[in-house]
Amino acid sequence: MIDLRSDTVTRPTPEMLEAILAAETGDDCFGEDPTVRRLEERVADLLGKERALYFPSGIMANQAGILAQGEAGTEVLAEARAHLVHYEEGSVAAHGGMSLRGVPTATGLMTPDELRAALRPPSPYHPRVSILALENTHLDSGGRVHDPEEMVQVAEVAREAGLSVHLDGARLWNAAAALHLTPDRVAAPADTVMTCLSKGLGAPVGSMLAGPAPVVERAWRIRRRLGGQMRQAGLLAAAGLHALEHQLPRMHEDHARARRLAHALSALPGLRVVPPETNVVMVDVSGTARAPGHLLEALAREGVGMVPFGATRIRAVLHREISDAQVEEAGAAAARILQPD
Repeated sequence: MIDLRSDTVTRPTPEMLEAILAAETGDDCFGEDPTVRRLEERVADLLGKERALYFPSGIMANQAGILAQGEAGTEVLAEARAHLVHYEEGSVAAHGGMSLRGVPTATGLMTPDELRAALRPPSPYHPRVSILALENTHLDSGGRVHDPEEMVQVAEVAREAGLSVHLDGARLWNAAAALHLTPDRVAAPADTVMTCLSKGLGAPVGSMLAGPAPVVERAWRIRRRLGGQMRQAGLLAAAGLHALEHQLPRMHEDHARARRLAHALSALPGLRVVPPETNVVMVDVSGTARAPGHLLEALAREGVGMVPFGATRIRAVLHREISDAQVEEAGAAAARILQPD
């Protein structure tokens, strides 16, 4: 199977497994796991934040970042198609008593004017807003990257309105690679940042939350309350450290392969492909007069895995286990289905 369903499907390399086996561990509930501490210090340094905290998942880290800064009864503003709105089970509402309000945008990347339009004037009849949650890269629009200067301006509008800024940076590493910037530059506009180790970096488990030390200290308690505290977690943290050292420098390769796949698919009848900026290839199949599920079943028979993404779209995500030859074969498989003659 040429598995393009997600960049979460990667398995540890032999070298990563060696790092796991060699990891020095301790009970992290007592703060005694040295490998976890090294990972947290490394990520805090990379993101330019005071402190970082290791989490089992990105959804839990997003929740903790928002719950540590928000207030029950207030709103969290997020782009209308954000992962936080559609794919996290209303977690901040369930656990923090905060409602999510989606802000419609033209591109999926919120602009200062779009945020200003969403900020209601003070009123005793409307809920207050406490947090703005941004997403970079923005998955639903095809892994698009926020312009760094515009993101700074959006954060400034938020702070003028008294809001904290949280960044869902699940694929922040991809954004940094696409922008040719260091990760701290991408993370700078936000107070708190979540980023995944288990997506583009290819570690088997884990996400990070970084931000000011007092906020991260509150997030530590929230993580424990949610059942996210781990014991000898250094075994997993070692994989994250290895990924940062060995996978971070090669992420541009995934982006190049995404562009090649997009080019091959865009030449096929009925497909409309969003030009990828990172490692996500989003394809509208409505012009084929075939349902996404039918096309995905046909691709699976050809040995290619993708996923549905809405009523008319399918998605492919490039990652370190996909080679140039497999990209060519995936494109050829799609051509066999859509150009059978």
